[in-house]
Amino acid sequence: MKKKTREYQICTRCVMDTSNPDIVFDRQGHCNHCTDSLNILSKPPLSLSKEKKKQELDRLVKKIKEDGKGKSYDCILGVSGGVDSTYTAYLARQLDLNPLAIHVDNGWNTDIAVHNMETVCKKLGIEMRTIVADWEEFRDLQLSFLKASTPDSEIPSDHAMQSIMFEMAEKESLKFILAGTNHVTESILPPAWSRGHMDWEYISAVQQQFGTKELKTFPHMDTKKQDYYRKTLNIKWVHFLDYVDYDKDKAKKEIAAKLDWKDYGGKHLESTYTKFFQTYILPTKFGFDKRRMFFSSLIVAGQMRRQDALRELEKSPYDKDKIKDEINYVAEKLNLTLDEFNEIMNLPKKTILDYPHSSSIGQNGKAMRLLSKIKRGLSSG
Repeated sequence: MKKKTREYQICTRCVMDTSNPDIVFDRQGHCNHCTDSLNILSKPPLSLSKEKKKQELDRLVKKIKEDGKGKSYDCILGVSGGVDSTYTAYLARQLDLNPLAIHVDNGWNTDIAVHNMETVCKKLGIEMRTIVADWEEFRDLQLSFLKASTPDSEIPSDHAMQSIMFEMAEKESLKFILAGTNHVTESILPPAWSRGHMDWEYISAVQQQFGTKELKTFPHMDTKKQDYYRKTLNIKWVHFLDYVDYDKDKAKKEIAAKLDWKDYGGKHLESTYTKFFQTYILPTKFGFDKRRMFFSSLIVAGQMRRQDALRELEKSPYDKDKIKDEINYVAEKLNLTLDEFNEIMNLPKKTILDYPHSSSIGQNGKAMRLLSKIKRGLSSG
């Protein structure tokens, strides 16, 4: 039976639309994403007054400092050169914390990202350790995900970074990891657009099926290891920016003026591959434009007007005058011919559910799809 094409619909409150297959709308035309986002923002510490938020932040900082007594550092901090991680580092030093900054170089850093990390850490007096990924292994893994034909090709980088930070926290006997991830600028993250970031079963299965190299040095952690870090060692992943009134535009201006930070043009675009994947491969092959979720998060947080977001979405996600050069660069770096790259772009689209993965993700994915179908039926009835 031919699958029925869903009628196009866009949320009347944010800019998420039916390009996300799991989206549902209420009678007011509001989508489940911004409704869930508002629910997240209504809970502590995000919902607290400025004064109470500061009190919670002070309590957190006190705990971090107490844990760090007698140690070389008091927390771990991931850095990428982006605004969120840079402002987290800036805020940590403003509060007299002594973090160890960790960066995983996967071979795709832009010159701006390198400048930002080196300059910012030097100005703030933060030690930065860069872990350089084995390029041949990492390239092979990225190719495996492209051949798997899912929208999840960026998760190997996220998995490696989180694995290294937890590993370093254990090595330095630290209990806190300060993350630039936050619920103001990224409260909307549709699972269908990227899933399985910490699912080692999925990552290793994709590599086993499509890869040519054994992942001997790739930083990773399975479910057992994650439980060990979080439950046995009690290492906490802290959304540090949730404890302040984080305004992205104001943060950019502040770190640019005080730390010589340079803007790289968009969220998560400090990596050449991330930029190419998010602005070209995702929208071109899968129809997923991540600007929608970034803009929608800011709209819900009151930091962007919906009409401005719609105006930005009218523009191409990539520079049409430069895209041919970008395709050539990425293909060459991945040791692909243009014909091979085009073959990958034309492969049938798949999802994490087409490959071995953790049972929880599979159950959640099926449950979400079932719930989506039920809600669609109710809203159309």
